[in-house]
Amino acid sequence: MSAITRRQLVTGTAALVALPFSHAQGAWPAKPVTIVVPFPPGGGTDAFARPLFAVITRNTGRQFVIDNKGGAGGTLGAGMAAKAAPDGYTFFMGAVHHSIAPSMYPKLDYDLERDFVPVGLVSSVPQVVSVNPGRVQARTLPEFIEFLRKNPGRLNYASAGNGTSHHLAGELFKIQTKTFITHIPYRGAGPALQDLVAGQVDLMFDGMGSSAGHLRAGRLRGIAVASDKRAPGFPDIPTTAESGLPSYKVGTWYGLWAPKGTPADLVAAMGNEMKKALGSDELKTTWTSLGTEPPNLYGADFGKFVSAEVKRWAEVVKTSGAKLD
Repeated sequence: MSAITRRQLVTGTAALVALPFSHAQGAWPAKPVTIVVPFPPGGGTDAFARPLFAVITRNTGRQFVIDNKGGAGGTLGAGMAAKAAPDGYTFFMGAVHHSIAPSMYPKLDYDLERDFVPVGLVSSVPQVVSVNPGRVQARTLPEFIEFLRKNPGRLNYASAGNGTSHHLAGELFKIQTKTFITHIPYRGAGPALQDLVAGQVDLMFDGMGSSAGHLRAGRLRGIAVASDKRAPGFPDIPTTAESGLPSYKVGTWYGLWAPKGTPADLVAAMGNEMKKALGSDELKTTWTSLGTEPPNLYGADFGKFVSAEVKRWAEVVKTSGAKLD
């Protein structure tokens, strides 16, 4: 065998070894893909995960299956997802809560930035002060604050669990308005919303995505959106800025990660499927109905956003003095 032939053979063999994982194993996805959602059904994470992955399922012809693993403010499911095989067939859909958790839970069995690879931002929605209309008579934010000041401790607020954005939003509201409302933590926004609609609790500082259907149906009343501008699809709910509390701005976001070690081309492939789905007219309409617009933040840029959020919420936790109940 000539030197040239040997060099060609070596070069060709090296090229085969260097083939991307997805090409070496066949087109991705070759089988169903699991999306770990670390909250029970019915919450904000579910509200965005299910329509997104229904579209991706149609686009790819493969099943993307939602696996709800609720508990411990979303940290239980996150820990399970972090330990999943990094083969491109398990992804994790978390939320802003997971950027708060490092400051609230001292012994997490995972690290959001170390044990996951960022794929992309799924949605970002403003928080809304949602009340049960049968239990809270106030219709405006000033009326609501006045009632709270005259009746300290009379009302309670539900959250998706300790250390979630619902919890921190409630604590911040109490600090900024000099009021007191009792915190009632649940195992997810879904169960919390069920009890709020049923009249077992008084209110929630909820992400617009999970409250949207109940607000539109009149089962809940939106007192104010914690933002500078009104939420898409809900032009009648005033902002906290309009209502005399401009410093109160809280939002909820949802994102997708892969377990650390997932091949880069598979992470990119999932990001491309997300981008295609979020750009569809179907999801643009759905996102508007949930009070937001599709974002455009992927890969390393999404990772930088998450890092900034971890730092920001650490300051909020410190300032608010929030603790596990």
